[in-house]
Amino acid sequence: MKEQWYLLRTAIMFYTRIPVGNIPHGLDRLSRATRYLPFIGWMTGITMALVLYGCSFIAPPAIGILLSLFTGIWMTGAFHEDGFADMCDGFGGGWTKEKILLIMKDSRIGTYGMVGLLLLMLMKFFCLFYLAPCTAAVAIFVAHTLSRFTAVTIIYTHSYVREDEDSKAKPVSKGISGGELTLAAFFGLAPLAAAIVLLHDYWLLICLPAVWLARWYMGRLMQKWIGGYTGDCLGATQQLAETVVYLCFCLVEWKYT
Repeated sequence: MKEQWYLLRTAIMFYTRIPVGNIPHGLDRLSRATRYLPFIGWMTGITMALVLYGCSFIAPPAIGILLSLFTGIWMTGAFHEDGFADMCDGFGGGWTKEKILLIMKDSRIGTYGMVGLLLLMLMKFFCLFYLAPCTAAVAIFVAHTLSRFTAVTIIYTHSYVREDEDSKAKPVSKGISGGELTLAAFFGLAPLAAAIVLLHDYWLLICLPAVWLARWYMGRLMQKWIGGYTGDCLGATQQLAETVVYLCFCLVEWKYT
């Protein structure tokens, strides 16, 4: 149990900006901490949902949504958004594996990354804007957990392609075991199950095939062009899956109007 507590704190240290104090860690422990990546979604999702719901009593919906999005970005240090922008630049401007990896390694953001990230954030904003505050809060919680589990499945099924030791995703390059995937699945899927019960709407199950389709597309794209994943690819997968969940909630809400 003590080791699991260390692994959880390691995951918080690696995937967020939340201070956890000094804990012993190495590449092996960082790799095993990946099982708790969806639990990080519990932390960010619940915090963002509380900000959004709290703001609904004192501010216009748009302000509450922006503050909620700002909160999530601050908690993670834009870790996943940066990956999405880098993948847009790499796959948009590169035509060989070497060129794509080189572009994604560049810390500067290009046109593809800027446009892609702008459209992504706009899609998130408008999807949440057209949801009732309570439903939007639930959607955030579900999106942040399910999307991170989706990224974990990429680690399980694909190979890490970078060889440089200073890569930010090097700790997850060893992959994860079936048992670790099962634990990640619990943290990733439980909020969706709870949302279905809470909102009494089984139409929310469309989140699963929709996210699977997005995951299939991202996995196919990575495999075709670079032969596996990088840290940026994982971040991009998480961001796309998160947005797809918001879109699914909007579609479910729309069918009742």
